[in-house]
Amino acid sequence: MTTTTLPAPAPDLAPGPARATGGEGRIGLRANLRHTGALVRRNILQIKQDPESMFDVLLMPIIFTLLFVYVFGGSVGASLGGDRNSYVNYVVPGLMAMMGMNIAMAVGTGMNDDFRKGVMDRFRTMPIARSSVLIAKIVVEIGRMLVATAILLGMGFLLGLEIKTSVVELLAAVGLSLAFGASLMWIFILVGLTMKTSQAVQGVGMLVLMPLQFGSSIFAPTATMPGWLQAFTDYNPLSGLADAARGLINGGPVAHSVWLTLGWAAAITVVTAPLAVAKFRKKS
Repeated sequence: MTTTTLPAPAPDLAPGPARATGGEGRIGLRANLRHTGALVRRNILQIKQDPESMFDVLLMPIIFTLLFVYVFGGSVGASLGGDRNSYVNYVVPGLMAMMGMNIAMAVGTGMNDDFRKGVMDRFRTMPIARSSVLIAKIVVEIGRMLVATAILLGMGFLLGLEIKTSVVELLAAVGLSLAFGASLMWIFILVGLTMKTSQAVQGVGMLVLMPLQFGSSIFAPTATMPGWLQAFTDYNPLSGLADAARGLINGGPVAHSVWLTLGWAAAITVVTAPLAVAKFRKKS
């Protein structure tokens, strides 16, 4: 006599009405949030099983802070009318803007890898909102970005960073960096869903990262740059974020830079988030 072993049923992530109709559009807000929470837990467990995936978050802030402070701190600090210590207060807020962009690129490569491994195909067979898969990814990456920012500030304090405003304004600078970083993640998710390989995602990411990072006020004042490059930095959202974080930490006018950064973050999210969700639905 032979016996047949049936496969275990798939996890029941969808509410009753969605199962009955099989339509993603009928999933309510509560169920959508529940699905997102379950996927966030799944992504966190993945990090726990693969702690090496946190190396970039743990080491990147340390390496970049030491590199820029000790390589450029003397010369750029002198041009600011101070020394290496004064450069710490200039560059650390700028590096807060840089962290978000580097981590956002990792989101794109991770999304591309998940598709090639078939993980996302499994999610798309479930009666869950497609957006919940992407939002869960972004929530976890915001957590990783928060860890990187905390390490960056810790390194800054060790090297002489001074908060010349208040803790509230420091937290506002961190929140602004997280909000803008989250908007960039939608761009790189879309890139990750569009490119065929993770190497291609990294290549496109570097082509975007290099001009935006170095053609900005992150590492040095823009006053000595050529006129055409200054025009570019004026509209570069990373310059706006760096200037806003710098003003919130060191003092000075911040309203224009803060609203400019929030405007960029909102515009990027409004444009790229629907495109990323649509691409996720259609990608084969």
